[in-house]
Amino acid sequence: MVWLAGVDGCKAGWIAAIAATEGEVPLIRVAARFADLFAGEIVPALLAVDMPIGLPDRVTGSGRGPEQAVRALLGERQSSVFSIPARRAVEAGDYAQACALALAHSQPPRKVSKQGFHLFPKIREIDALLRAEPAWRERVFEVHPELAFRTMKGEPLAHPKKIGGVVNPAGMAERQALLRAAGIAPAAVDARPPRGAAADDLLDALAALVVARHIAAGRGKPFPDPPGRDSHGLPVAIWTFSSAPRPTQDRAMSERPVTRPMIEEAAARIAGQARVTPVMRLGPGALGTAADVSLKLECLQHAGSFKTRGAFNNLLSLAVPAAGVSAASGGNHGAAVAYAAMKRGVKATIFVPEISPAAKIEAIRRFGAEVVVGGAQYDDAQAACDRFVAETGALKIHPFAAKETIAGQGTLGREWDLQESDLDTVLVAVGGGGLISGIASWFAGSKVKVVGVEPEGSRALQAALEAKGPVEVNVASVAADSLGARNVGGLVYEACNGTVDHVALVPDAAITAAQAALWRDMRLAVEPGGAAAFAALASGAYRPAKGERLGVLVCGANVDLAKLAAIAG
Repeated sequence: MVWLAGVDGCKAGWIAAIAATEGEVPLIRVAARFADLFAGEIVPALLAVDMPIGLPDRVTGSGRGPEQAVRALLGERQSSVFSIPARRAVEAGDYAQACALALAHSQPPRKVSKQGFHLFPKIREIDALLRAEPAWRERVFEVHPELAFRTMKGEPLAHPKKIGGVVNPAGMAERQALLRAAGIAPAAVDARPPRGAAADDLLDALAALVVARHIAAGRGKPFPDPPGRDSHGLPVAIWTFSSAPRPTQDRAMSERPVTRPMIEEAAARIAGQARVTPVMRLGPGALGTAADVSLKLECLQHAGSFKTRGAFNNLLSLAVPAAGVSAASGGNHGAAVAYAAMKRGVKATIFVPEISPAAKIEAIRRFGAEVVVGGAQYDDAQAACDRFVAETGALKIHPFAAKETIAGQGTLGREWDLQESDLDTVLVAVGGGGLISGIASWFAGSKVKVVGVEPEGSRALQAALEAKGPVEVNVASVAADSLGARNVGGLVYEACNGTVDHVALVPDAAITAAQAALWRDMRLAVEPGGAAAFAALASGAYRPAKGERLGVLVCGANVDLAKLAAIAG
């Protein structure tokens, strides 16, 4: 039997509502210590708790990113979301010291509220447990009861829970009705709280249990999405839920995560912002093949790559906070976000790994963004970006794990289709998979076969399709700065499963040879990742059929010209 728990802090320690199935009366327990909830015969497999988890090293704005994100949803209940300061302030032993440390680690400087300070011992208790027990980090979720009640109702609540520190009967009745409607047994909703807990503590624990049930059923919704991580690896997000379950892998084509109508809307949104890039017809028999070949020259896009499409679609689809936008990137995504942000008059902070080429970092800076080196590899930069977003509330623009990004990249497929309506097959390079997800989403259900191309040393999509789900891979390739994702993630897998015909693998030598050929024969200066699809055709990794109308995507121009000169001889 799988047990779930909703937990709230109370005078005696912690109050927990524990249940295994919907409809049964939850068990109500009071524990002196949070760790006590994991002892005994009943141990929850998933626990949702009303207490901050994950602490920023520095705060910009009015609290952590999750707090800033959910306040706007709560109407008059916004004040119930306390501003939690930086970690050093939470770890302080007295109120004066906490205020001094909070002032020193916040911008604008902000002291600690007395209500917030009283939470610090409980915050430290959970923090210590999750730092000591890493396995529990994926099973303990931070929730906020007022956000849970707001989600149950579908709009901000009409009555406060308390007025002047005194329980408000109208507010309690409103919340009790929502809990009954959410499937919590009336016997629990109407019960007297156990000794050491107040009536509103019980309702808050039951609201957390409602969220726990939805998370367990795959309907959890984090703010931010995906959650960030603090400097100790603890998750930083406040969870609620959506009314619909997360999509399954076997759903109908029309129900895929990104659809043609979404791409049409993105195309209208970014019209005039992204270039319409040309097609170069090489004709029948090109490169010694039996195919009729053409090249889609997305390398001529603003900022040097297709990623400008997704960047603009994010900026034009989503509300941009005062902290601006942020992204982690090997280079191209960062340059695209920086370019789009510059055009929209938005601040951009881009985190890059140490392996990023100097030419790409220079392009990001040229477009006016702040560049931060966030570690040795891309994953390190992504973790640094996640911490920044959690601390500042900036809008994270993910290079592939976001529908807005995929729909934006899908406009390339739509444009290509309009330019060449007789294509049989398209070859598309794959890094994190946002590009091929968008193109495959556009061509889904049509006669066009979508073939991915990955370096032999960086094959995250092929591995995911073989394993029937995202998996981690090792990355070692000349194209790792743009085609170097270790894991494509669930959204990309969903978009590509059943729509990508297969993935062709190319060796690094074929990629550099393709770079040389594109420069020598067509005067196209292309980076390794941008030449990968051409390499698949030139090397024979993909062998077209006789008469096949084949489109090859040339997708990235942010190349170090000195290195290209050395390659081309």
